[in-house]
Amino acid sequence: MKEKLYTIPLNDAMNAGDECPFCFIERNVEQDLLDFVLGSGSSYMESDIREQTDNAGFCRAHFKKMFDYGNTLGNAWILKTHYVQMNKELQQQFKSFTPGKTSLKDKFRKHTESQNPIGLWVAEKERSCYICNRYADTYERYLDTFFVMYKKDQEFRDKVKSSKGFCLHHFGDLCEGADSRLNDKEKADFYDMVFPLMEQNMARLAEDVSWLVEKFDYRNKDADWKNSKDAIQRGMQKLKGGYPADPPYKMNK
Repeated sequence: MKEKLYTIPLNDAMNAGDECPFCFIERNVEQDLLDFVLGSGSSYMESDIREQTDNAGFCRAHFKKMFDYGNTLGNAWILKTHYVQMNKELQQQFKSFTPGKTSLKDKFRKHTESQNPIGLWVAEKERSCYICNRYADTYERYLDTFFVMYKKDQEFRDKVKSSKGFCLHHFGDLCEGADSRLNDKEKADFYDMVFPLMEQNMARLAEDVSWLVEKFDYRNKDADWKNSKDAIQRGMQKLKGGYPADPPYKMNK
C-alpha cells in the first residue's frame, strides 16, 4: 500500500519499536493539542476556541498537564472566561434545585447511583474535557486507519506481527474495533495473530520485571541487567498505557 499522509503517523508509530504504537500516537497527539491550546499560536485568544474551552472545560489530568506546560497568561485567560461560564451554570443549577425527600430506598442507594441534580451536573463537568474530546475524535480516525492498513497493506501486517504488541488499554480498543471494522474471516485472522503476540509480549515484560527484582539480590550484583533497567516504566505502560517515566511536556519558548 502506497504511503499516504494519513498513514504516516501509524507507520512512524510501528517503526518506533515502542511497547504500544497507540501510546506513541496518543502522546504525540496530546502534545500537539497542548501546543494548540497554550502554545505560541495563541489559540486561547481566539473567541471561537475559548467558547469551546469555556463550555467543555478540562479534566483534572489535563489541567495538571496545562499547568506543567507553562504559559501563565494563557492558562489565566482560559480560566478567566471558563469561570464566567461555570459560575453562570452554577447559578442556574442553584435556582432550579429543590431538595428531594429522602426515602428508605435512598438510604441504601450507593453513592454512584445518586440522582441528586447538583451531583449529576458536577459529574458531567468532570467527564467533560476539551483535550480529551479532541483526542477521542482523532483516535477514532487512527483506529479506522489501522484496520484499513491491516486489510490492504501486507507490509503493515508484518510490522504488527513482529512488533512488541500493545498496551492492554489500547489492545481492548483494537478488539472492540475489530468487531465493527472486519468481516468474520478477517477477524479470525486478526485474533490468530494478535492473541499470541500479546501473550508473548506480556510474558516478556513479566520476565523483565522479575529479573529486575532478582538484580537486587546481592548474588546477582555482577550479573547482566538484560532488558530490566527500564522494566518498571515499560511494565506499567503495558498494563495501563502512557509513559510513566516521561517528564512534563513544557512550552517551547
